[in-house]
Amino acid sequence: MRVNAETLAAGLAADRARVDARLEALFGERGAAVPRLDAAMRHGVLVGGKRLRPVLVYAAGRALGAADDALDAPAMAIELVHAYSLVHDDLPAMDDDDLRRGQPTVHKAYDEATAILAGDALQALAFEVLARSTHPRLAAMLVTLAEAAGRDGMVAGQALDLAAVGGHPDVAALATMHGHKTGALIRAAVRLGGLVAVAETDPRLAALDDYARAIGLAFQIHDDVLDVTGDTATLGKASGADAARDKPTYPSLLGLEGARARAGELVEEAVAALAPLGEGAIPLKALARYMIERDH
Repeated sequence: MRVNAETLAAGLAADRARVDARLEALFGERGAAVPRLDAAMRHGVLVGGKRLRPVLVYAAGRALGAADDALDAPAMAIELVHAYSLVHDDLPAMDDDDLRRGQPTVHKAYDEATAILAGDALQALAFEVLARSTHPRLAAMLVTLAEAAGRDGMVAGQALDLAAVGGHPDVAALATMHGHKTGALIRAAVRLGGLVAVAETDPRLAALDDYARAIGLAFQIHDDVLDVTGDTATLGKASGADAARDKPTYPSLLGLEGARARAGELVEEAVAALAPLGEGAIPLKALARYMIERDH
């Protein structure tokens, strides 16, 4: 059984609206000590985005029986970490981007120092939001998010990415880099949703991790394809940026059709991994296919 396009679009919109409303409320709950910093943080997280990682938290949690209210905190936390990573990724010392989600990047809209501080504050806020929840597996959830965000996860991936500019890594090295930079937070999103519902020893968490590992790489490969085939207006960021910076990508190593084929293989691997979850995994399967069908 498959979810049709209209049902998937409606579900994505509903989950985006849910997490957006809670993020808006989070910033409205208390006054800002430094209004300019608060405004830069809002710009970094509230000006749009696919909200893919929160959507995965909700989908994974629901697949194992979790209630939406219990999934809100990890959904917000993962998006706040993702937002921080984009603010820092766009900085002149990193990818030096001027456009994100169709808007000026935070360091362009404000200034470089404010962008650094905004990213720092968004990361801290993510852990505050998660720590204030009262879930019995809170410790495991905090460790999951910290490991995915830090020196063995996303930050390690960013370091590998910067080191690879102008180089010629093979496909295996590229997969390792993206498994950290992009895949770590996607895997964390799926695991966080699962942990809301079941204990760490539940074997279905391993199935979810296999799924998340595959879709994380498929997502990045498709991003590489879109950087070649997409346009700036649709993407919300500059197209062709990877080639301009001499960054290694899947299309540059495998060709466009080879990259698309590899992404398709990974999606099928992800769908197969979900067999132990039964019909509850149908939305997750639809999200796996969305990874390589989206236009931005």
